[in-house]
Amino acid sequence: MHAKFKINLEHTINSGQVFLWNKIEEEWIGVNGQEIIVAQQDSQIISSSGKEGYFFREDDNMEKILSRIRKDKIVNSAIMHFPGLRLIRQDAFQCYISFICSSNASIRNIKLMLTNICKKFGEKTEFNKHECFTFPTPEKLATASIKQLLDCRLGFRAKYVRDAAKMVDTGRLDLESLKKMDYQSSLEKLRTVYGIGNKIADCILLFSLDKLDAFPIDRWSQRILLKYYSKIFNDVNEKPLTEKKYEELHKEIVNYFGPYAGYAQQFLFKMERELNEKNWL
Repeated sequence: MHAKFKINLEHTINSGQVFLWNKIEEEWIGVNGQEIIVAQQDSQIISSSGKEGYFFREDDNMEKILSRIRKDKIVNSAIMHFPGLRLIRQDAFQCYISFICSSNASIRNIKLMLTNICKKFGEKTEFNKHECFTFPTPEKLATASIKQLLDCRLGFRAKYVRDAAKMVDTGRLDLESLKKMDYQSSLEKLRTVYGIGNKIADCILLFSLDKLDAFPIDRWSQRILLKYYSKIFNDVNEKPLTEKKYEELHKEIVNYFGPYAGYAQQFLFKMERELNEKNWL
């Protein structure tokens, strides 16, 4: 990896993509499905699975990606302020459940819910002297009772989580196969899952299924587009988007930012959250 494009762990982990990470002294320790990852800035990133470079997308051609998304001074400023920010390629099932849990929840609450899920349904393990709980398998969550999920502080999301796990456990949804589909087909497939709309589907596609043209649009994204891009994108406002409006806006965004629009979204999201001094992990 070229030194110019080295990963900044702080910017990357604290950018709303992942939730099951903790910083202990100089080390970041994260749960990624059945693996544990230990990372330290300017040092080796090690994983219990033995996969190197996969999680932090070290295979991305950042020179090409950044040159394609530098469309204006706003996104260029975000790139300059957060060098080393990267998209993450996380465990697909964990990402899928994580963003179902994210509905109407703060980052801290999402982390609490997912931590509770791991402690209740995951496996206790130790890696590199760190004790952790792995993320539960689809079968474990599919067979959980609603009461057990409510005990994890999921609230109304409990039914969504169990139904979503059942979809994967029974084979009605094959997350890995979505990587081979085009963006629109994979989006439509995810939307068949109870509790998944466009925004949650886009997060899953972008953060775990290699769809770099996914651009999750939520209230933060809408504020960003309204604040900086109202003259470029038609009918941008803060009202909830219908399915048709979401699709139309997504097409406009990809037409403007190109096939790596998801990277542009991540830089803009990170910048705006920091400007508003919002909490991360």
